[in-house]
Amino acid sequence: QEAPSRHKRETVSPRNVNVEEDVPVIYFPRATEGLKRRKRAWLIPDINFPERDNGPFPKRVSQIRSSDDQTKKIHYSISGPGADQPPVGLFTMDRDTGVLYVTQPLDREAKSNYTFMAHAVPEGSGSTENLEVKVIVIDMNDNKPIFTQDLYTGEVAESSPLNYEILQVKATDADQEGTSNAAVRYKILNQEPKSPSDNMFTINPVNGFIRVNARGLDREKNPNYTLEVQAADMEGEGLTGFTKVILTVTDSNDNAPIYTQTQFSATVPENTKDALVVTMSVTDEDDAHTPAWNAKFTIVDGNKDGLFTVATGANKQEGIITTAKGLDFEKISTHTLLVAVENEIPFAVALPTSTATVTVTVLDVNEPPIFHPAVKVISKRESLAVDKVVVRYTAHDPDTARKQTVRYKIVRDPAGWLNVHKDTGVVTVKAEMDREHLFVKNDVYTALIGAYDDDEVPATGTGTLEIKLKDVNDNAPTIQERDIRVCNKEPGSHLLTVTDRDGPGFSAPFSVILEGSSKKHWTARMNETYTGIILQLVTELHPGFYDVQLRVADRQSLDQLSTVTAEVCDCEGPDVTCALLLPIIRSRAVITALRCCDIVDTVNQSGHAHLMQPTVQPNLKVSGLLPEPNFIFNPYSMGHFRNNETSD
Repeated sequence: QEAPSRHKRETVSPRNVNVEEDVPVIYFPRATEGLKRRKRAWLIPDINFPERDNGPFPKRVSQIRSSDDQTKKIHYSISGPGADQPPVGLFTMDRDTGVLYVTQPLDREAKSNYTFMAHAVPEGSGSTENLEVKVIVIDMNDNKPIFTQDLYTGEVAESSPLNYEILQVKATDADQEGTSNAAVRYKILNQEPKSPSDNMFTINPVNGFIRVNARGLDREKNPNYTLEVQAADMEGEGLTGFTKVILTVTDSNDNAPIYTQTQFSATVPENTKDALVVTMSVTDEDDAHTPAWNAKFTIVDGNKDGLFTVATGANKQEGIITTAKGLDFEKISTHTLLVAVENEIPFAVALPTSTATVTVTVLDVNEPPIFHPAVKVISKRESLAVDKVVVRYTAHDPDTARKQTVRYKIVRDPAGWLNVHKDTGVVTVKAEMDREHLFVKNDVYTALIGAYDDDEVPATGTGTLEIKLKDVNDNAPTIQERDIRVCNKEPGSHLLTVTDRDGPGFSAPFSVILEGSSKKHWTARMNETYTGIILQLVTELHPGFYDVQLRVADRQSLDQLSTVTAEVCDCEGPDVTCALLLPIIRSRAVITALRCCDIVDTVNQSGHAHLMQPTVQPNLKVSGLLPEPNFIFNPYSMGHFRNNETSD
């Protein structure tokens, strides 16, 4: 079994140090036969030795003794780290007495324990007793707290509430964790400036969080604070370390914008939109060009009809009031506005809102008479007789205080159909109106009537008169096609299109009859929709040009004679092929000359010459046959006679 450890006063060998100390004595246990056979080391309690001992060195740590040292000469030694291994020689052992020495101060922060083997060998014997020795370095408070930063910086809003955490400082201690040597506590030693009090901030002594401790932070008065902070171990009673904390007080919206003056007045002409009324200036002690400094204006009273608008100027410290609508002097001659100013962000604390009063005087101007309605729509028959009344269209003068006289005139009447009485505003017919006229759009004729007052500088207003013209049957139907070509043998029929400028009630269905000699050679009938005429040649005619007369009537029997020129060609079937025909030749002498030259074959009953292939030069001068000299005939130019640029 293990021998008890005990303290004993001994004299250190002169070769080491000549002092006596009480140190623990550790005995090798008495070994049994089994233990000797196994040659295993025995475990003993740890040896504690303080770090940074002041010596003198070497200094006794403990003594190792064999239980057989009373009967045998025992030799002692150690091996392992700190003995014969690095750090070599830190520990030594007296060979004869088994006293364990340390040769220099220990540093727990460098190495907290040393484990090595102690050996006991009886003189003259080959057996060895081994004992594991562990030296625990006892921590001493030899390290002061060290802050992780030499300088801490932070920001705190001037409107921060009490106990608001700003930042955390932190210090570390290299001494043994969990002991009082490493138990750090914090406190604020000094605050600069000490305004408005010297305890504006406090620090949590355990975790190092700095908090707001008092009210009164004001960036405008004290923009920065410098704190000196201490960290002390031994729970605040030991070694100390220091750091500096600089806190910047940031702006909060704790200053309301204030008007430079609270009363403003302005004069604005009536009827002017976007007119500048007034520019109002404010001041604000918060940081410039921040949301807490930028002003925002609101008209809180006197703008029920939305006549005014207010905007913030480019410099963010001006309120600009303008007219959102034209003001009316006759309705209200003076406006009183109450305008409040705030910031872009809410106030951080309760603050009064600054207001200003703006008195706006409306300046009377000569306004033009106003038609009511601005666009007057009426309906009249297009056949309304001249001098008949169309409508009475009047205007009133808004300048009631001026008591002016209103007179009227025609401003725009594109067709010239209207008159207006200058005193009464009665519009009458000046010339017959026509619904089908080009100035009538969608049956509506538009005119502009003017009304002017008798001021020194008259003001003129206008009203629009829209007359919806009712249709009357004043247009007979007409045939669109004026020329056709047809073969004289088994000809095809032609569909002629009929139009009527009147409306639906006075147009289709149409009817048609042939007039004069056209009845002998042609037939005409309406198509199935009664909007087109089917014209058919029924007699074989000589080639030439013929006038076909057709009388076309609308549904109310309003008719009109239309003439269609038909070119009858010497061909067969619906596909028309015509030879070249001269226009009407009135001179028999010319016809005789052309026949002599084999240019003209025949002349039909309408006086049109039928050309043959020419056998003469392309340009033929015919002289002395007509009163006008130098007629030139070119058979390749559609058979026209030309005298300079005049056709006959």
